[in-house]
Amino acid sequence: MVLRFEPSPSAQSVESLSSAYVRVRDTSMLLAAPLAAEDQVVQAIPEASPTKWHLAHTTWFFERFCLMEHARDYTPVDERYHFLFNSYYYTVGEMHGRAARGLLSRPTVEEVASYRAQVDDAMLQFLEQHADDKAFAALVTLGLNHEQQHQELLLTDIKQVFFANPLGPAYRELPEPTSASPAPLAFLARPGGLFEIGARGDGFFFDNETPRHEVLVRPHALANRLVTNAEFLEFVHDGGYDEPSHWLADGWEIVRKLGWKRPLCWSEDTAREFTLGGWRAVDPHAPVCHVSYYEADAFARWAGARLPTEAEWETAAADTPVDGNLLDTDHLQPVPADRRAAVAAADADATSAATDQRGLISQLWGDVWEWCASPYAPYPGFVPLAGSLGEYNGKFMCNQLVVRGGSCATSRDHLRPSYRSFFYPRDRWQFLGFRLAKDA
Repeated sequence: MVLRFEPSPSAQSVESLSSAYVRVRDTSMLLAAPLAAEDQVVQAIPEASPTKWHLAHTTWFFERFCLMEHARDYTPVDERYHFLFNSYYYTVGEMHGRAARGLLSRPTVEEVASYRAQVDDAMLQFLEQHADDKAFAALVTLGLNHEQQHQELLLTDIKQVFFANPLGPAYRELPEPTSASPAPLAFLARPGGLFEIGARGDGFFFDNETPRHEVLVRPHALANRLVTNAEFLEFVHDGGYDEPSHWLADGWEIVRKLGWKRPLCWSEDTAREFTLGGWRAVDPHAPVCHVSYYEADAFARWAGARLPTEAEWETAAADTPVDGNLLDTDHLQPVPADRRAAVAAADADATSAATDQRGLISQLWGDVWEWCASPYAPYPGFVPLAGSLGEYNGKFMCNQLVVRGGSCATSRDHLRPSYRSFFYPRDRWQFLGFRLAKDA
């Protein structure tokens, strides 16, 4: 079975908010369609959530923040759901423990689907009646972007459910991998100076992308592509996981405590990896994924390089179109870099280090979220959203690191150069990878 996604509207077209609502909400159900009811209630690790919970939580978001606060005559489908499906919004009430979401056999998958349908009917009716309400439209747009985040989580979380299953089931059949050899790794010179990063002010953006501000970027070089499985395997075979000099102290403690010897989802002999299509041979030319910040940083030290900062990444991506191996391409797995683009970048670097290289760096979008050597912290002058929605991003700005660029499970119309996500440095269950950087 191959999923077919409704394309997001082009920049030239105008999509009504109601149409966008239907499209995004339908995509969530489409992503859940290959799963049995039994699949949708399992929670493999504390960081992940069952499919059913994602479908219910995103519905709760619209019910709680849109309908209950704006539709005066609205009656909640089931008051108990506000405890079960709240995530971390303590200003609106307590919630069921995150690590125990897999214990919720009720409501059933069917009941959650009914919950979604009832809320969707109420939302579409209210949208029709308040089509000119700009504040409400902004709230709904936030909810749709929130749901797109959970669509990616739905895929990454079910991958961990199936990875934990000795039967090694597949989410669905994936396209056959194309193991094209990428161009040799090359470092492209990037200029230093004062640059602006952050949301430009056109279209939707999250509060953590604001305010747009100046940053000082030192002259540096970025790798023309992501680090591959074959390159990471060299690190493994060279005893990278056994040499403490490569590792940050916290990373080395985790390596010793948890016995890490390879990326998550690789077989013990490093010959196979688990994908949403089941077990496959490791594609040597595809980007390595399911590695923590600690592993990415250790590899970079071993390779005589470093990880890029988020300002270096954003200035490289600032004028590049969002185009790559994203959810819309339907690979659901990182794929090798386009060799032609990498060759062009390498040739340009060899001929003129002063030439603007931004359009020649490949894989900036999709495949894997790229770890950056930047803490997830507020920008100067950051002000979170007012009210309960201020809990969405701001309160997590501590002890986490920035990732950029989206993954093979991220929707194309969800991304932009200023988009910043974040994970704890130990996290590996997401499609997390990296590219290298160097000082000039």
